[in-house]
Amino acid sequence: MPEIAVLVPCYNEEATVAEVVFSFKSLDPAIKVYVYDNNSTDDTVRIAEAAGAIVRHEYRRGKGFVVRTMFREVDADVYLMVDGDSTYDARETYEMARDVLDGKADMVVGDRLSSTYFEENKRPLHGNGNRLVRLLINRLFESDIRDVMTGARAFSPRFVKTYPSLVGGFEIETEMTIHALDKDFVVTQHPVTYKDRPKGSVSKVSTIPDGMRVLKTVFALFKDFRPLLFFNFFAGLMLIIGAVLFSFPFVGYIETGMVSKFPTLMVSIFVLMCALMSFVCGVILDSIRKQTRTFYELELNRFAEQNKK
Repeated sequence: MPEIAVLVPCYNEEATVAEVVFSFKSLDPAIKVYVYDNNSTDDTVRIAEAAGAIVRHEYRRGKGFVVRTMFREVDADVYLMVDGDSTYDARETYEMARDVLDGKADMVVGDRLSSTYFEENKRPLHGNGNRLVRLLINRLFESDIRDVMTGARAFSPRFVKTYPSLVGGFEIETEMTIHALDKDFVVTQHPVTYKDRPKGSVSKVSTIPDGMRVLKTVFALFKDFRPLLFFNFFAGLMLIIGAVLFSFPFVGYIETGMVSKFPTLMVSIFVLMCALMSFVCGVILDSIRKQTRTFYELELNRFAEQNKK
């Protein structure tokens, strides 16, 4: 039988962690539920252990660090990741494993936004933030992901064991999504029922600060994964500005045969040189990215060979 591991990052979830563990254990008593505690100050650890979870610890604060450690330490045939706040239906999340087991997906996205998220979520800024991030990523990476920041996902071992996480906080879902799109992993999407946190459970997400971090991550990953488009955008912008500035002394020269606006001419030349430098940077970084992509594909091949043995 394939081994399914449920990964639950937790920080102060004593009100809900037992329900999360029991809900998966009731579906399959053999399933292993790993609760990774992130320096909780309440009874999360004791309650999770009593519920039958395998409890481990990540002492660096931040969901990204927790996910990184979970992926390194746990071995399974399918990985299901859910939050410890009992906002996702265990049966629907469990069914997401089927795409991975059938070889149809490397990552399955639990789509809240097409389901009950906007009815259940009591914080409108969170909903608007989800829409904005989804719009940015789908436009920048030419994709059709319906829920970028969902905490309910299923993964294949190939994705988990080759995923180079570089963020430490709640930006982790955004990074995973962009990584999967950039590396051409097979991604499927399944609507999942979302319910708001029960009484006594408090969200750890700070809407404005964490939202700004997510947007900063999208911007940084766009630069890293699509450098040619990123730097060409700024090169084109500076080219237009430089050309407009250059037109003033040029028109004066045509009319009088003399260049009278030297400061404007110097500024325009400087801006045009910056445009050229931005274009060259984009070309060089795009070449480096392609080389990196080649090395990553070779690493995937090595992983596949190791799994055959």
